[in-house]
Amino acid sequence: MRFMLIVKATKDSEAGILPNTGLLAAMGSYNEELVKAGVLLAGEGLHPSRRGARVEFIGDRRSVVDGPFAETRELIAGFWLIQARSLDEAIAWVQRCPKPHATDTHIEIRQVFEAEDFGDELTPELREQEQRLRAQTQERA
Repeated sequence: MRFMLIVKATKDSEAGILPNTGLLAAMGSYNEELVKAGVLLAGEGLHPSRRGARVEFIGDRRSVVDGPFAETRELIAGFWLIQARSLDEAIAWVQRCPKPHATDTHIEIRQVFEAEDFGDELTPELREQEQRLRAQTQERA
């Protein structure tokens, strides 16, 4: 199973305050642990929302809203994508994580959908397409 570990933003991360050397070193060690265990698939920090945008889908219309976005607690400051045997294992990995911000925050854990989760709605043609696209993506990595 794949899980996305979502690091929630704080006022400091949204203000563009970067982590200090100690936190960068701790996160580097944590990432190294994830890699050595063979669970890390991806992981990155994100720039503040003021440097981003949202595309809203309303009916058939699309509109762009430029950042910053007001609700800091709803925003993402970074993420990891890991491979784990269960939600409990993913939780155990997060509990080993260094505190990602100087202020109180949390990391949300969400399971990523797999092809088999979609049942018969994912037709053989759509499965083939998904497998082909995954293979092409991995070739470019």
